[in-house]
Amino acid sequence: MPTQTNMIATYLLLVFIWATTPLAIVWSVTDLHPLWALALRFFLALPFAFALLWLFKTRFPLDKLSMHSYLAGACSFIGSQIFTYLATDYLSSGIIALMFGLAPIITGLIGRFVFQLKLYPSQWGGMAIALLGLGIICVGGKDQHIQPIGIGLMLLSVFIYCVSMFWVKKVNAPLEPMAQAAGSIAVSAVMACTMLPFIWQFAPTQIPQAKSLIGLSYAVIMASLIAMFCYFKLVQKIKATTLSLTTVLTPMLALFVGVILNDEKLSGGAVFGVVILLAGLLLYFSREIKASYNARLSSPSSTD
Repeated sequence: MPTQTNMIATYLLLVFIWATTPLAIVWSVTDLHPLWALALRFFLALPFAFALLWLFKTRFPLDKLSMHSYLAGACSFIGSQIFTYLATDYLSSGIIALMFGLAPIITGLIGRFVFQLKLYPSQWGGMAIALLGLGIICVGGKDQHIQPIGIGLMLLSVFIYCVSMFWVKKVNAPLEPMAQAAGSIAVSAVMACTMLPFIWQFAPTQIPQAKSLIGLSYAVIMASLIAMFCYFKLVQKIKATTLSLTTVLTPMLALFVGVILNDEKLSGGAVFGVVILLAGLLLYFSREIKASYNARLSSPSSTD
C-alpha cells in the first residue's frame, strides 16, 4: 500500500535525522554561543521554509486556528531546543539523544494525569526501570561529560516537546505539513529575536570554524526543515504515543554516531545505565510492540 510505505519511509527518515541532529547541535556550538547557534538556526531556516512553500505552491493560512497551531508547533522548536542547546555544555550528543528517549514516558504521564488515559502495569514498570537507568547514567558518567544539570535541562526540553505534540494534535488545524513547519519556524524566529538583547554580548565576531558551519547547516536543512516536515506529517497521521516510539530508536543510533564521528566515550557504569534505560523503554512499549506484531501476522498480506 503506497500510503503505508510512504509513512514508513517518512518515519525512518525522521529517526535517522533525529539520531544525527544532537551531534550537529554539539558541533554547531563549537565556537558559537549555544543560544546564538539556536537563533541563527531559525533565522537561516526561515527563508528556506518559505521558498519551499512557494516552490510547492503550498497554502500558508493566517487564520486564528492556523496561528494557534504554529504557536503550538513552535514549542517543539525553540521552546524545547533552548534547553537542548544549553545542555550541550554538560552532556555528550549521544546522551542528549538518549534523554529524548524518555519522551514516551513523559507523554504517557501527561496522558495519564491530564487526559485520564489508562497506563498498564508494564508501562509503570518500564517507567521505573528507565528512571533507574537514568540515575545510573548520572552516577556512572560524571567523569564522561555527563552532569546532572544537563540531565535537568534535557528533562525540561523533553517535557516541552511532549506538551507541544499533544497541543498540535488538540488544535488539529487542517494544515499541510510544510505550512505547519514553516509557520512554526516563523514563530520560533520571532521568539529568537526577543532573545537577542540578552545574548548580544556573545554575538559572533568572525566566521565560525568549519565544524560549526557544518553542524549549523545540518540543523537548518535537515533538522529544521526536512525533519519537521516529516514530524508534522506524522503528527497528523499517527498516534502521539506511536510517534514518540521514534525516540526509542534514535538513542542507539545517536550513541553510535557520537562514538564514530565525535570520539565520544562512555564509562562502563554509563553504558550499563543506557542498557537499563533502553530495557525500561522496551518494557513500556511491550504491549504496543506485541499488538503490532500480532496485527501483522493476522493481516491478509502476511499470507501472500
